[in-house]
Amino acid sequence: MRIAIAVIGVLALAALAGCSSPTYGGGGGGGGGGGGGGGPSGEIIVGNILFKSAHNGSQNPAIDSVAVGSTVTWTWTGTGTVPHSVRSQGASGFTSSAVETGDGKTYSVTFTTPGSYSYDCAVHGAAMSGTIVVR
Repeated sequence: MRIAIAVIGVLALAALAGCSSPTYGGGGGGGGGGGGGGGPSGEIIVGNILFKSAHNGSQNPAIDSVAVGSTVTWTWTGTGTVPHSVRSQGASGFTSSAVETGDGKTYSVTFTTPGSYSYDCAVHGAAMSGTIVVR
């Protein structure tokens, strides 16, 4: 029983370490990312029924940390004809995107105030979600 608890604890710490990676102070742009992570913070993949951090690979929710003044860019990748959007949620907000269809679309927001910014897709709701932590 102690071994099982220790293993769960180690896995939980590893998951938290992935969410608390170093911040990124640069701007965004139209770059997307593929792969399972390792890209700069502030780049989010909009896929078919998922938001995925290009930095740490977290998805639904995609969780990323950026420095104050950073630009976060969402890039539609592999979405085909399925519509998606980036819709701000909660008290800390930002301007939401339009509903877009098609690969290669991008939407960017520059975050100038520290806080936690939650978002989802206006079409798919909680099935597609994420949080940007601005430090």
